Amino acid sequence: MRTDVPHSARIYDYFLDGKDNYAADRAVAEQALQQFPAVRMTARTNREFMCHVTRYLAGEGVRQFLDIGTGIPTEPNLHQVAQEVAPESRVVYADNDPIVLTHARARLISTREGRTAYVQADAADPESILTSPELLGTLDLSQPVAVSLMALLHFVPGDVYEVVNTLMKPMAPGSYLAISHVTTDFDEGADDPEGMARLLQVCIDYGIPVQPRTRAEVGRFFDGLELVEPGVEVIHRWRHEGIRHPRSHDKQVSLYGAVGKKV
Repeated sequence: MRTDVPHSARIYDYFLDGKDNYAADRAVAEQALQQFPAVRMTARTNREFMCHVTRYLAGEGVRQFLDIGTGIPTEPNLHQVAQEVAPESRVVYADNDPIVLTHARARLISTREGRTAYVQADAADPESILTSPELLGTLDLSQPVAVSLMALLHFVPGDVYEVVNTLMKPMAPGSYLAISHVTTDFDEGADDPEGMARLLQVCIDYGIPVQPRTRAEVGRFFDGLELVEPGVEVIHRWRHEGIRHPRSHDKQVSLYGAVGKKV
């Protein structure tokens, strides 16, 4: 495990006021905060979106979840949200950082009725996740599964659309895909001192490749799926009927989210 090299999961942990990060992670995080002071709001809103979507899907009857790019466990975790609705829910977590595995084993404790498992694997190699004994021993792929990719795909190199297609191909009808993804759609221009693009450049400068995408590009991940209303939306506006947010929040969050159903 390289603690002298920054990792996106540990940087995210720092933004959430976690303690499981190292000097290299904090250096990137502090630079990011200088360039995009709202990044803590972004991280917290993304966490809230994960909880909101999981609660929605559990309410729709989903009892199996595959959460890729888990990050360091921060309560409430996805299985806690799902099992609060349905204690029998089964959840498989996957991440490529060994420190996440260490914390996952200690913290990701299932209800008696349900089950949790953890796979150490890279999202860029989806087959290694799908064929892992941990996944196959926990989830029944002949039944619906919700695949959760929260704030992940912008960090994955290569053909991310093929990654998503590979993940969804073996999933049964009735399965769901849930995504949040960073965007620079709300930047006011290249000279904007607080634009998301500046934060992303910090990551790139520290050796963490990251690729923002437009609303249309995020929508492409759901080709062949039935988008749940309201489709691709800024995450704090997704199915939050009756809650009004000032337009300035869109730029501060700068993440699109969407959920699609395999029919």
